[in-house]
Amino acid sequence: MSETIVGTLIDGGSQGAGRTAASQLLSATDIWSGAPSPPPIPEPVLVPPPAPPPAPVVQAPASIEIVAVAAPVARKPASSRPWPPRKLSLALQGGGTFAAFTWGVLERLLEEPDIGFDTISGASAGAINALLLACGLAEGGREAARARLNRFWLRLMHEASFRSLMLVGGFSPAGSSVAFGPTLRSGHFDPFDLDPLRQALSRDVNFAALRDTRCPKLLIAATRIRDGQQQVFRNDTICADVALASTCPPLVHCAVEIDGEAYWDGGFGGNPPLVKLVQETAATDVLLVQITPSRDSYVPITLAAIDRRLDQIAANAALNAEIAAIEWARPHTMPALRLSKIAAEDSIEGLAQRSSADLGRGFIRLLHRNGREAAERWLGRDADSAAAQIKSDDPAVPAEPALA
Repeated sequence: MSETIVGTLIDGGSQGAGRTAASQLLSATDIWSGAPSPPPIPEPVLVPPPAPPPAPVVQAPASIEIVAVAAPVARKPASSRPWPPRKLSLALQGGGTFAAFTWGVLERLLEEPDIGFDTISGASAGAINALLLACGLAEGGREAARARLNRFWLRLMHEASFRSLMLVGGFSPAGSSVAFGPTLRSGHFDPFDLDPLRQALSRDVNFAALRDTRCPKLLIAATRIRDGQQQVFRNDTICADVALASTCPPLVHCAVEIDGEAYWDGGFGGNPPLVKLVQETAATDVLLVQITPSRDSYVPITLAAIDRRLDQIAANAALNAEIAAIEWARPHTMPALRLSKIAAEDSIEGLAQRSSADLGRGFIRLLHRNGREAAERWLGRDADSAAAQIKSDDPAVPAEPALA
């Protein structure tokens, strides 16, 4: 009888149902004497076990803690970017015939079919390598780019002469004055403005192709004589005069005039442009190819050696400042950027004592071979070590242990 009462009390909602429940309740109180009757009524409600079984079922999945599995997965995106990178921007430093090292680096990178090139910056001989690479990619892809680089450097090597040094900006102001005396000045050495570089570029670079949509973005630097500021030229304004200006050694060649402004070698203002490259590239991976030595264990004592070392320090001063600026700003403005470096001095012992005007075939082949090998090692490294090394310039810690 108590089960029936519980059912009617729970299910009853209308007045008719209320009367029936009331009459039954009266009869119940007559039999069970009123008060003792209510206690047994709640127990049938507790007896049905539907509530307990769901509780363990709900708690069991919660105890599995799927969140613990998801936590490591959340960390993977930061390290899941492919290596070698699928899109790469290049900063190519200038430094006379040392740029044959960059030729080797580029040749090896072009053999990687999965690496695309977004933006390329360069100054002096680095600008020449950038133009050859970009033009080849625009006109015929990777093989055309390799062919243009090879043709230019092999011709330079086999036709080596005093005037050929102008092709790669091989003279520094100090080095030229020491070697050839104070009478060697811009207009005196090349009075007929024969421009051997212009002839070489007309054979190897199609400047119209630099405006093609398939061409990487270019940032070519020259130094404005009027105020000493860096001028960066982009694809739509690059011509033979821009290439000449970027590689113009002041004591060897006349200043190059573009739109009423006179320019000298781009290595004075930024060698190569790095901050602008980072600001304008769409790639998150930037590779700097540094060919001018920054370290030298010997203290120079001769005038020529002192001038050479001063040139090396000056060539890297602007670059070091730009690297420091990028490293300072990166955590806040570009946390995804991976900036790495291949340095020629980490592959070639005693490079700081060598001349960037050396046109010897053996030396150029040595530079080219070591550039290829350095790029091979860079490609084989993991992303973290490739990017971390650029932060350290401590002489006690090699900047590129993997390339030593």
